[in-house]
Amino acid sequence: MAEIHHFEYGWLTPSASYLLAVLGSALGLTCTVRVRQAPNARQRAWWLILAAWAIGGTAIWTMHFMAMLGFAVVGTRIRYDIGITVASAALAIVTVGIGLFIVGMGRGTVPKILAGGLLTGLGVAAMHYVGMTAMHLNGQVDYATGPVIASVVIAVVAATVALWLAVTVRSPLAIVGSALVMGIAVSGMHYTGMSAMSVHLHDNATAALPGATVSTLLLPIVLTVIFGVVALVYAVLAAPNEEDRAAVAYLNARMAERP
Repeated sequence: MAEIHHFEYGWLTPSASYLLAVLGSALGLTCTVRVRQAPNARQRAWWLILAAWAIGGTAIWTMHFMAMLGFAVVGTRIRYDIGITVASAALAIVTVGIGLFIVGMGRGTVPKILAGGLLTGLGVAAMHYVGMTAMHLNGQVDYATGPVIASVVIAVVAATVALWLAVTVRSPLAIVGSALVMGIAVSGMHYTGMSAMSVHLHDNATAALPGATVSTLLLPIVLTVIFGVVALVYAVLAAPNEEDRAAVAYLNARMAERP
């Protein structure tokens, strides 16, 4: 059995991945606050799409890939299939989006939160293991059943809590606290799933492998994250909230009272 390193660069990659999970969660929860403040269904749908991008794309998938930067197997190189990697990102965003639409369009009842959490959690777990299938190495990858089941349970619970927070959290302080908790849950799911993994190297462990290296994928992913975060922050700052609309209405009323 090959020796596996999950923290090849020490605490750098887990710390960076946790911060990404917190950042994405905070932006996503901020967008869900705007969902509840949106005046019509079209704007609610728009904010839900942005929340799905923030939570599914940044908090979950980008956290996963950043954590994988610190993953190494002694005795073999690792390459990644670009198509499957992109598909895993799409899976995370779409499943989170479906869960958010279930609870965000209309009243967020307990049955809707539980159903959305189950669907989203299974999707997040599927994203993790689909992303792992994108990894090519000169060896046989196996997974222990217990940690796999535990990772799926963590994903479902974390998704359910995230959807519950999406329909209840309002204040900036609560959003920050909730994002810190969600970051722990997302990171816990990832590393629990990774703990299930074992690798048995092939005899030709030095053979060439298809796919892209981590360094090849790193630049486009980093740029995507930067542009995505900037766009989300701009969207949040540029769109008026309830307080802004109330202030405008107050000013208009005062102007109308003037002779």
